[in-house]
Amino acid sequence: MQKILGKHREFRKMSHVKEVNFDGLVGPTHHFGGYAFGNLASTLHKHQKSSPKKAAIEGLNKMKLLADLGIPQVLIPPQMRPSIETLRTLGFKGSDRQVFEKAAKESPMLFYALCSSSFMWTANSATFSPSTDTQDGKAHLTIANLGSQFHRSIETADTHKFFKHVFQETSLFKLHVPLPKGGSFGDEGAANHTRFCTQYGEKGTHLFVYSTSAFTRKKGIFPQRQAKEASEAVARQHGLDPEKTFFVQQHPEAIEAGVFHNDVISVGNQDLFLYHEKAFIDTEQVIKKIRTQCPLKTVCVTEEMLPIKKAVQTYLFNGQLISLADGSSMLILPQECTSLALDWLPIKKQFVDLTESMHNGGGPACLRLRCVLNEKELESIPPSLLLTHTLYHTLIQWVEKHYREDLYIADLTDPTLLQESQAALDELSQILQLGAYYAFQQEASNFIQKASPG
Repeated sequence: MQKILGKHREFRKMSHVKEVNFDGLVGPTHHFGGYAFGNLASTLHKHQKSSPKKAAIEGLNKMKLLADLGIPQVLIPPQMRPSIETLRTLGFKGSDRQVFEKAAKESPMLFYALCSSSFMWTANSATFSPSTDTQDGKAHLTIANLGSQFHRSIETADTHKFFKHVFQETSLFKLHVPLPKGGSFGDEGAANHTRFCTQYGEKGTHLFVYSTSAFTRKKGIFPQRQAKEASEAVARQHGLDPEKTFFVQQHPEAIEAGVFHNDVISVGNQDLFLYHEKAFIDTEQVIKKIRTQCPLKTVCVTEEMLPIKKAVQTYLFNGQLISLADGSSMLILPQECTSLALDWLPIKKQFVDLTESMHNGGGPACLRLRCVLNEKELESIPPSLLLTHTLYHTLIQWVEKHYREDLYIADLTDPTLLQESQAALDELSQILQLGAYYAFQQEASNFIQKASPG
C-alpha cells in the first residue's frame, strides 16, 4: 500500500510539471541588416524593407496559438534599441538624442547593428535545466554569451536583468551569468540543446550539440558558433548527470549549408526526435547513445526526403514540437513548409505566418525559450508577464499604436524613431508592471528627483 501511495504521489508530481515558453517581443526597430554571416536568410534579405508592426503581431499571434493550446507563454520585453549604453561605452557622448545623432552620422554601420531586434530570438538567450535534473534540486539557467556576433553579444546584460526579475525566488532557481567570451568560447544557448524524457516531470536526458572546440583550428567558410567547452561548462554549472548528458558534433556539411544552430537541422521534445541524416557526425551512433538513457521515437529525414538546402530554406526543423493535452505531438511550422510533401511526418501540424522573422533567419522555435517548470516554480513568475486573452489584445493595440508599418535601414537614423521607441517601451513597462525597467526611464526618474525641492 505504501509503495502504491508513493507511486501515486510521484505521478501527481510529474503531472504538475509542464512546458512554459518564454517568448521575446519584437522591438520597434526590427529591420533586415544582414549582420549574421552564415545565416543565409538574413543575408538574402539584407537592406530590404521590413515591417516592425507586422513582425510584432506575427510573434504575438504565435504566442496566442500556443497559449490557446494550453502551453503558458511568458513575455520578454524588447531591449531598447539603438543601445545607447553601448554607444556611450564606445565613446559617444551627450544626451540620448545627441549620442543617437552622432553615431548615426559618424559610424552608420555600427549604428545599424546596434538597432538590431535580434533579441526576439529567445532560443539563443540562455540554456535551461529543470529542477528534476540538477544536483541541488533547483531549476538552472545560464545566460548565453553570444560571443560570435557583435550585434547579439550586447544583449546579455539585459537578458540577465530580465531573468533576475522573473526568477526572484532563489530557493527555486539558480541564475548563471554568461560564460567568458574570450577566444572561441561561444555559447548560443538553447538553440544547441535538447532535453529528452517520456514525461516532463521525470529526470531528463540532455543533448548538447557543438560545432567546434575552443582550442581547435576552424575550417570552412561560415562561423562555427557553439564551442564544445562552452556546452560542457553549462552542463557542469547545472549539475547534470554525466551519464544522461551527451555532447555531439554538428556535421560540417550542415554548417556550410547554412545550419548555424542545431535547431535548424533537428528538433526534439519528450521522447520524439526529428533529425536530418546529416545533422551530426556519425548520426546513427548519436541516436544509439541517447537511447541508452531514453527510449526515443525517431524520424530520420534523408537527403532524398528533404535536401538539406530545402530544410534551411523552409526551416522545417525550426518548428516548435509540442505535446498536447491528449498526449499527441504537434509541430508548429512556418508557412514556408506548406510547399513540402510531409506525408512521412506522422504527427499533427499547424502552420503559422512568421514572414518577418523568417526573412531574418528565425522560425517558430527561434522565438521561444522552452522551460520545464513545476507548479510552484510557475506560480513564482510575475503574473503580469503571462500571456492572457486580455493581455494579448492589449499588446496588439499597443503595437498598432507605436510600431511603424514600414522601415528601411536608412529610416533608423531618423531621430523621431528614438522618441517613438522610448514612448513605446515606457508604456509597455506599465502594461507588464515592470516599473522603471529601462535605462532611459531610470535616468528620467533620477533627473526628476534631483530637480525636486528639498
